[in-house]
Amino acid sequence: MTPFLSKLKESWQRLSILDLAALVFAIFGAVAAIVGLQGKLYGLAKFLAACCAVYLLFRLISWGRTRLLWSLRNRLIVAYVFIAVVPILLILILVILAGRIVYSQLGAYLLYEDIHDRVEMIRDISEHIAAAHSAPRPAGLTEQESEEVLAAQSHTVHDRELPGLDIAFSNDTTLLRNVSGPAGNAFAGILQQGDSLSLISIRAMPRPKEIRVVTLRVPITPEFLASIAPDLGAVQLNLMDQYLPGAGRGVVYTSGSSQYVLAKPIVARARGLQRPMFWLDTSVEVVSRLDAAYLGHDGRVESPWPVLAVFNARPSRLNARIFTSLGELRDTYLLLFLGLGILFLLIEIAALITGIVLTTRITTAVSDLYNATQFVRARDFSHRVHVQHRDQLGVLGDSFNEMTGSITNLIEEQKQRQRLEGELTIAREVQNQLFPQQVPHVPGVEIEAICKAARTVSGDYYDFIQLSPTHIAITVADISGKGISAALLMASLQAALRSQVLAPGTEHLSTAELVARLNNHLVRNTGDDRFATFFIAVYDSATRTLRYTNAGHLPSFLICHGKSVRLDKGGMVLGVVEDYEYEEGKLSVPAGAILVGYSDGLVEPENVYGEEFGIRRVEDAAIRVEASEPRVVAESLMAAAEEWAGTPEQADDMTVIVARLR
Repeated sequence: MTPFLSKLKESWQRLSILDLAALVFAIFGAVAAIVGLQGKLYGLAKFLAACCAVYLLFRLISWGRTRLLWSLRNRLIVAYVFIAVVPILLILILVILAGRIVYSQLGAYLLYEDIHDRVEMIRDISEHIAAAHSAPRPAGLTEQESEEVLAAQSHTVHDRELPGLDIAFSNDTTLLRNVSGPAGNAFAGILQQGDSLSLISIRAMPRPKEIRVVTLRVPITPEFLASIAPDLGAVQLNLMDQYLPGAGRGVVYTSGSSQYVLAKPIVARARGLQRPMFWLDTSVEVVSRLDAAYLGHDGRVESPWPVLAVFNARPSRLNARIFTSLGELRDTYLLLFLGLGILFLLIEIAALITGIVLTTRITTAVSDLYNATQFVRARDFSHRVHVQHRDQLGVLGDSFNEMTGSITNLIEEQKQRQRLEGELTIAREVQNQLFPQQVPHVPGVEIEAICKAARTVSGDYYDFIQLSPTHIAITVADISGKGISAALLMASLQAALRSQVLAPGTEHLSTAELVARLNNHLVRNTGDDRFATFFIAVYDSATRTLRYTNAGHLPSFLICHGKSVRLDKGGMVLGVVEDYEYEEGKLSVPAGAILVGYSDGLVEPENVYGEEFGIRRVEDAAIRVEASEPRVVAESLMAAAEEWAGTPEQADDMTVIVARLR
């Protein structure tokens, strides 16, 4: 199966029942829309399909966001985009929009000012003519000739700025009254009459018997538009007409409570947009409004009447117009602005590079750590993360390398521990074979023994060996140290003991002589720091005689009728002084007496106050259960020691032997 099909199958399996239902409804609705099925049922199906499509779209967006943002690299990139790039883009967009608004307003202002400068110019001309007309005429000139002279002078001076200037004198004040009102005596502005547009200035010149009117008119033609606002590009003035409902004459322009439609455009002749000075010098398209007075065919006047001015311009030409007013510091301001812009650009580039470098370092370190975890997951602990930088991520990589190295060491140690535990288990099994496997059958003797090792193997040793039909040897010993070394010395002592007591006639051998032989064996075959405490007793059931020797061991005791006799005759521990002479103790055993032997692990447990359990408490615990079976007595002593310590954990090996001598 190809990776694409595998991913497709995985995505399909992750769809819920709701997702599948929405997908089915969306497909059904799409088919119904394509086929063109009609009816209320199909309409409802299409509506449900649209809802399901919206749901699936949101699910797809959520799935895509999850897939996109799973990688830390993508998360950092998205975060950097929203933190650093998006605000800058928004600021740039805001600056561009603000710039276009400013340039639009500046272009509209230039057009407005240029047109109204010409309006003011013809106003001034009309005032000059009116003033000259009211002055005495030169001799020999009629009024008409004087007016012609005034008009000729004005043409001579202003025909270049006012192409098509027309100056007319009349006694008809109708137009003046219509545009300025009954009480007005002058008007200057833009006038639309039908499909014509012109700059007009009308002024009344009162006479003793009549009112004379001078009218200056400059028609707004393509040639006129070509001469105004040279910093702008193509210029077009759109004459408007009253909108009549149902006329269907194009786009409706609303101004206040009135509606208008385009009547006639006037386009500047041979006027186009200038060439850009650089690639960012894009065109600015502007629509502005000029207010005019509208004179209808019936003499009706409406003011203000909109005239829409449409033009374009280059920001570079408008900038030149703006910065012409900076005077001597113009170049300094421009250089300062340019320098700050370059500095800002360099800072932004440096920030962008820094962000990319930091993001790359972070994502590379995290990717390396993630890949390293995959090696660990595959149980390959030899892989190491390559650390390039000594920062916190680098220290994290070092820590990961140390961790994998520690895991490798721990695994090796675990394997060694497992091997050692296996060996200890085998040693435990071997040691268990060294302990008595069955109780000897000696008339009148019942024996039980319990040995609890503090570790896997024990350094305590106990044994009971039948020497003859009526003789039995009972032994308990404690080897110095713990663990394997003590167990090995215990095995050596057990082998030496059995080699001595199993020879014929040893039932009559002195226990002191036997212990002396064992002492010489340990002195010669162990180091100076190795020794053992040892107790051995030989009981003859026929004569009820007990012979014993205690080599530095805690004194065993004989209990009968609530009294305890400690067996402490012997000498020092084994393995220290060669050819040491030991003493043998001997006593007669009353019927029903109990012999108790034990190791120091039974008397050394301490309570919370630091007090040892002690030999005396062991004796008291044995006396309390004197009448019980040997197994019960042994278990009671173990339980009493553990109860005294308050915890089942052992600090040392614990061994106890109980023999009932009937």
